[in-house]
Amino acid sequence: MKLKDTEELNVLKAQSLKLIETRRAKEAVDTKNAPGLVRHILVCGGPGCHSSGSPRIAEVLEEELDRAGLADQIKVFEPGCFGFCEKGPMIQIHPDNVTYCEVSPEDVSTIVQEHLLEGKQVERLLYMDPNTKERFAANIPFYNNQLRIALRNVGYIAPENILEYIAADGYQALAKVLFHMTPLEVIDTLKVSGLRGRGGAGFPTGVKWEFTRRSEADQRYIICNADEGDPGAFMDRSVLEGDPHSVLEAMLIAGAAIGSSQGYIYVRAEYPAAIHRLKIAIDQAREYGLLGKQILGSDFDFDIELKYGAGAFVCGEETALIHSIEGLRGEPTVKPPFPAQKGLWGKPTCVNNVETLANIPPIILKGAEWFAKIGTEKSKGTKVFALAGKVNNVGLVEVPMGTTLREIIFGIGGGIKRHKTFKAAQTGGPSGGCIPTKYLDSPIDYESLMAIGSMMGSGGLIVLDEDDCMVEIAKFFLEFTMDESCGRCTACRVGTKRLHEILQKITEGRGTLEDLENLEKLCNIIKDTALCGLGQSAPNPILSTLKYFRDEYVAHIVDKTCPAGVCKSLLKYEITDKCVGCGRCAKQCPTRAISGSPKKRHVIDQERCLKCGACMEQCRVDGAIIRH
Repeated sequence: MKLKDTEELNVLKAQSLKLIETRRAKEAVDTKNAPGLVRHILVCGGPGCHSSGSPRIAEVLEEELDRAGLADQIKVFEPGCFGFCEKGPMIQIHPDNVTYCEVSPEDVSTIVQEHLLEGKQVERLLYMDPNTKERFAANIPFYNNQLRIALRNVGYIAPENILEYIAADGYQALAKVLFHMTPLEVIDTLKVSGLRGRGGAGFPTGVKWEFTRRSEADQRYIICNADEGDPGAFMDRSVLEGDPHSVLEAMLIAGAAIGSSQGYIYVRAEYPAAIHRLKIAIDQAREYGLLGKQILGSDFDFDIELKYGAGAFVCGEETALIHSIEGLRGEPTVKPPFPAQKGLWGKPTCVNNVETLANIPPIILKGAEWFAKIGTEKSKGTKVFALAGKVNNVGLVEVPMGTTLREIIFGIGGGIKRHKTFKAAQTGGPSGGCIPTKYLDSPIDYESLMAIGSMMGSGGLIVLDEDDCMVEIAKFFLEFTMDESCGRCTACRVGTKRLHEILQKITEGRGTLEDLENLEKLCNIIKDTALCGLGQSAPNPILSTLKYFRDEYVAHIVDKTCPAGVCKSLLKYEITDKCVGCGRCAKQCPTRAISGSPKKRHVIDQERCLKCGACMEQCRVDGAIIRH
């Protein structure tokens, strides 16, 4: 069916509300007293849960429900990511408001029998706090202090059903823009809201739209940058897989505001589930007359096409992305002119990333003032982070700007794994920096992170503990940017290789104090002379670790040791007097570097030792083998 006007959209919304009404209830349900009540079981469809077997769990649920005669009363859905990746696969039962964690297909029959038929919660599958050991059916601490705007529908609606999106106020913002706002009013709303680009640089979204609209041309373009390439980042992917229509609606609003009739979504080809759901969403939007000609009976025409990226990190930079869409090599160009002036095929082009766009429909519906009240003075709204690394609760979180690192890592994240000591947080992906303990209480916003040598980036947040070597961490991220350099400018192509060579020397125990001076000097030259943001920010991990963890660099150079015990070239394993001569270490040594008689202290031949650590792993006597 094609929606002809907003009245038909509102009628469809009223009819569609029945699809998600059980998920809105907060009260637990007594199944014995209400046997005919329809329930919804949501099985997390995020990439982590999917790889852990959630599709099979959904299949078994359908089979068990059918066997129990409940198939007509209880529906199973696979929405997007629930966010709490550490405890997947997860399922939620509504309106009971109960979440089960680390579910396996073998657990399904128990859930059906005990929860659905007998009305009892399956205690062993409820979330257990690693510190307090308390179990939670709902109100899991991981979700406390989160505020979901960009992720408002992710994990809640069925992403392959446009009616569920419409039931959740979908396309209402578009209707408001087309019939109750002028293009300039839309742009002013975004400017007043304070929304800034969530892709890294934090440029004001309303200002970017205004620049594009002011550029004279017979055609303008909207591009959604879905080329999420930071290691460990999965924020945009989760939105695309869990709420694709929010991106389509935002692009339609952008098109109406800047005077564009064509949009492109540049998505990584490595995201097959996101591509699949985007295709379905685009087809459904066209079927309902929400893409194409005379949208909702207006004179506004707009369509969207998918373009696939081949995994080049540099294509996250807007000019390189534009060249890739044009069929050219993905390389950046000097700005100005900016894409808003001369972009795709020489026409004014507005490029926004997925998370930025996901914020736009609720801003239009709820107003600029509502959004502007969230966050800090210069960083409004919320930010989505992919929380990863040495933290108990790995997952996807969305918090108001200004939330501190401590609140995220030790509150939402549940603290450091295995009760280790927090060492640093790496924000901003390969372009960001490492933040030490003394800045744990710093608010997370654009200005604060820049002031301490890091950056917001797209939202990666990797937690490091006492076992991480900061020199090795800097080298790891530099290797990534070095490999991903497009090679167009000498500063990035050659400069990152020289930086890597110096770091390699240091981690192998061949470094000198002069190397530290050369590192800093070369880092600053690259920052000042590289062509694009990838090259300009490549030295950030080195500069931040030099600033806050210089003692580790010095230890590698002067003492020829790695304090964290990570750099193999600097490690030494020794057998102490505590050795009982059991021989387990000798049996496990791949190079036969360990010798000794039974019940007598063994010895490691340092020339033959690979420093693999197999001996220490196998030793059962505390302190018999030490590493230094």
